[in-house]
Amino acid sequence: MNARFQSPALLLALAALVTLPFWARDPYQIHLAALIASYWILVAGLNLVIGYTGLLSVGHVGLLAIGAYTFAILCGRYEMNPFIAIALAGALGGGIGFVLGLPSLRLPGFYFAMATMAFSMMVSEFTLAQQGLTGGGTGLSVPTFPKPFDTPNGFYWMLIGVAGLVTWLTWNVARLMWGRALIAIRDSEVAAASVGVPIYNLKLKVFAFSGVVAGVAGALFASLQSYITPDTFHFELGLFFFICIVIGGRGAILGPLLGTVVLTALPEMVAPLAKFGQFFYGALLLIVVLLLPEGIGNAFTVLRERIRPRTITKQVVAPDLGRLAAAVRHGEAA
Repeated sequence: MNARFQSPALLLALAALVTLPFWARDPYQIHLAALIASYWILVAGLNLVIGYTGLLSVGHVGLLAIGAYTFAILCGRYEMNPFIAIALAGALGGGIGFVLGLPSLRLPGFYFAMATMAFSMMVSEFTLAQQGLTGGGTGLSVPTFPKPFDTPNGFYWMLIGVAGLVTWLTWNVARLMWGRALIAIRDSEVAAASVGVPIYNLKLKVFAFSGVVAGVAGALFASLQSYITPDTFHFELGLFFFICIVIGGRGAILGPLLGTVVLTALPEMVAPLAKFGQFFYGALLLIVVLLLPEGIGNAFTVLRERIRPRTITKQVVAPDLGRLAAAVRHGEAA
């Protein structure tokens, strides 16, 4: 996007998000926007793992479930302050992400994906089996936040604030030296190692960070749903997060955000054809992979280049023959 219009467009988008409760047609639209924000909190951290580092993680739904159940248990059974519970959910998600990453990040790409998938399945089985702790198949009721976040509008604004903070954090990581190092790892680990990039340490730090934001997202998602069961965190949800990044486009922040918005809102857009929901997901993925392999986020760049191509100024460097001849004569005299 042209730099002259980038700031006004960003301010307009922020104003629309902040004022959404005042112009939304019904409460469900606010709920849908809050759901997108809770998903994006997780996807923003996962984007650093998949989009920037190139790791194939499909098991972050397990970390989402850990954050959700941690929040529900601490607030529901022990009446802990919800904000302290969110912090603990994030810390637990980051700690488990760190422990999971210690052995699994040494595996090649496909086997790492299998390890994360196995982890999500283990979490699902654990929540189902631990009747006394998690409620088993019955699930748990999740408390709401205190005032002023106890209303749909207040909770939506809190979600937007947390999503904005996580976006700012990931954007800073991506645009600075860390982001360039992650892209170097994604493109070629051999080349990255040859210039001194600590590959394993960076992978572990990024994966642990994604665990922190996944834990926070799980806590907020649980409160938004108000009731959680093991079926809430099905494996397809983990694939959904992965596809949001693939469709949005790797190596960017805006693309995965657009992917999250489109894929979350798509079932509502095709509500009369709900039974074909998986068909539309698959068709969209196929179209993007075939026509926009860089993701829908790159479509705006391509469209802008076609509408208003960049003017490439060619600079012709004329040799200074006089100075060249003088240098040659000086060399011969020496």
